[in-house]
Parts: sequence; structure tokens; C-alpha cells
Amino acid sequence: MLEKLKYGLYNTFFSALALLPFSMLYGISDALYLLFYKGLKYRHAVVRRNLRNSFPEKSEKELVEIEKDFYHQLCDNIVETAKLLHISNREVDRRITVSGGEIVDRLAAEGHPVIVYLGHYGNWEWVPAVVRHYSVPEFSAQVYKPLHDKAFDKMMLKIRSRFHSVSVQKNAVLRTLLKWRNEKRKFVIGFISDHRTNSDTPHNTTIFLNQVTSLVAGGEEIGNRINAAYLFLDVEKPKRGHYHLTFKEIIPTGKEENYPYTRRYMEMFEENIRRRPGLWLWSHKRWLNKENNQQNKSI
Repeated sequence: MLEKLKYGLYNTFFSALALLPFSMLYGISDALYLLFYKGLKYRHAVVRRNLRNSFPEKSEKELVEIEKDFYHQLCDNIVETAKLLHISNREVDRRITVSGGEIVDRLAAEGHPVIVYLGHYGNWEWVPAVVRHYSVPEFSAQVYKPLHDKAFDKMMLKIRSRFHSVSVQKNAVLRTLLKWRNEKRKFVIGFISDHRTNSDTPHNTTIFLNQVTSLVAGGEEIGNRINAAYLFLDVEKPKRGHYHLTFKEIIPTGKEENYPYTRRYMEMFEENIRRRPGLWLWSHKRWLNKENNQQNKSI
């Protein structure tokens, strides 16, 4: 009963928010920015440490500008995600443009399941709109980790179904993809692969943004078992509330020892981040502390 009540409250709040025009939503976002950045100082220490370690060549002024850009993007993500509950296809196509959909169609037509690597960059909740830009795959899917709050988890699943994509729980990905592959289904599935894993052993790490970083290689391990093709989704933000997404083939350089597609993804993603660092989610503890990080670099 409590979960139903909580879900009802979440649904009412987000549905009401979604009915507002973008002009009002971005006014709310600006107010949230003042609350999170100036008032609560939400995860300031984590954000600043991550930025300082990632960009030692930048001045304090430059780092502060990136920091502000990040908090603006974080708040925009909140209102933009709610808007998915009430946004027309016409408006979606005006705000989310996509290049490279023909690559997805070609790979799917060749019989490959398509694994798309991406990160917490821009508004990743809007990414499923890419389904409107290819036609050969029968359906699209995304990997997700259930939230502890079951009512809010249900709310987010509703939001993420806006473009009719299938949400697959993390612990069920392997068996689900093997099943689809055995059924000869044509599908695309997205893996957000920029979080920290529990493994920091040297052979499963790379240097990413100037730091020793764990590889999130589950997508490649599963993909190799289903003869998948690998793509990277590059993200740009031309202006507020507008994103341009580009599918790019991940082509290993040949120098990688293991997980060549994951390592190349990390290189491509770093290039994406460096173009406009503030669009990445800097508030997560993705790395060890600086002292341990330096120790790992010497291994």
C-alpha cells in the first residue's frame, strides 16, 4: 500500500511538471541550480576533486566554469527527464537530431546485435529517442540497475518507456541477450559504461582523464558471446534543450591487450568529454583517492 501511495505521488508530481512548457521548466532548473550549487553545495568536494585530478593543466577559473556548467546541466536533466512524460514526437525530433542511423541499419541487416556504448553525458535519459532514426532493428533496449526506492524505480521505468525501448535489469542482461540472439531477433542495446567497477587490478584498468580508471567491460564480454557489433554514441549540445547524437563505429587500434572495444570506447568518450567537460556527471566517486591513484599509476 505504501509503495502504491508513493508511486501515485511521484506520478502526479512528474506528470504535472511534464505539462509545463520548456520556458517554465528551465526557470525551475535555474532555481534548482541556485539551490544545489549555491545553497546545498551538492557534492562540491567530489566534483572539485574529480575536475582538479582530470584537468591538472587548467586554471582555477577554468575549473570553476566547468563546475558551473555541470550544475546547470544536472538541473536541466531533472526537468528534461520529467518532460518525457508529455512531449510530442514532433517536439522530440526538433530537439534531438541524430547522425549515423544508417550504420545501425547496416549492422542489423548483416545479422549483428548492436551494442551501443555511451556515458552519463548530456541528458542520457533522452538517448532512447535515437530509435526514431533507424528502422531495421525490431526493437531497442537499455541496461538498467533497479533503484532502492521501488516506487521511484517504477516511475523511472515509465519515463524510460517513452520511446518503447525495453529496460533490461543488469543481472538479467546475459541470459536475455542470449535468448534474443538464439531467437534471431534484430536489436540494439545501450550500455552506459562510465561508472566505477569493483575491480582496480592493473590488467582491467586504463588511463582515462589523467587517472587510473577501471574498465566497465561487461558489454564487450557479453557482446563477444552474441557476435555483436559495437558503436559509440557521441553527444553534442548545440544549445539548451537540444542535443545532437552521432553513432560512430568503434574500431580498435590494434594495440590493446584485452577488451579492445571497451578501451577504444574510453578513448572516444574522453575526446567527447574534453570538447565540453561540463556536460559529464562529475558528482560520482568514479576514482580512488589521489594517493591510491598515484600508487596505481606506478604499478
